Amino acid sequence: MSIDALIARLDAYDADPSAVRLRTRSYELLGDPAGLVADVGCGAGLAVAELAERGVQAVGVDVSEQMIELARRRRSGADFRIGGACDLPFGDGELAGYRADKVFHELADPTRALAEARRVLMPGGRIVLVGQDWDTFVIDSSAPELTRRIVHARADQITSPRAARAHRSLLLDAGFQDVAVEVHTAVFTGQRAEPMLGMLTAAAEAACTSGVVTRAEADGWLAEQRDRVRSDRFLLAVPMFVAAATRPPSRTA
Repeated sequence: MSIDALIARLDAYDADPSAVRLRTRSYELLGDPAGLVADVGCGAGLAVAELAERGVQAVGVDVSEQMIELARRRRSGADFRIGGACDLPFGDGELAGYRADKVFHELADPTRALAEARRVLMPGGRIVLVGQDWDTFVIDSSAPELTRRIVHARADQITSPRAARAHRSLLLDAGFQDVAVEVHTAVFTGQRAEPMLGMLTAAAEAACTSGVVTRAEADGWLAEQRDRVRSDRFLLAVPMFVAAATRPPSRTA
């Protein structure tokens, strides 16, 4: 996917009411940070701007130079830095808060990323992780078995497709405390369905490329989903896992 196509898809998702509610909840779970908060994998910088509006001193970090350039253009005056989740541009204990939204499924080593998060958080600092589980997308279809194959084939192309369901265990293993998990389901129907067709197209293409489904099966499945959009019979539900925790003064057993 081109960077322009990715940005367009992210912008469409970010504007959805369910995404707005989810971001707001993630900010609430950060508490009232007395210091710098990093949005890791910040993309175009929306969360950094929204956190600033809430009076939070926020900095955005992204591994993509193109994303950082875009964020700087869109959010003039905000602080954006290039860096990866496993190599953050902060000193030990520099952060009061850490937020990562739809990031950990892209990481080959989520455990290493959480060790880095613990390093840069001060004692008592808060961490919030948000992400989708790529195996649990729910799509209404007259061909449930085919849909299952397509969903799982797309998940198999994601680096860590089930990282979100493992948030709690990962945080506990990394020595965080007060770990809490919530699940918020984004439901797309009606007019909200149209932007999601691009994601379903990518899933069908992934399944076709990997040989899990035939070209005819992929095309037929996509045709049905487009018909469902036109007839207001489309439904896509995406469970979003939200985990929050606190960095303790020292590693706990």
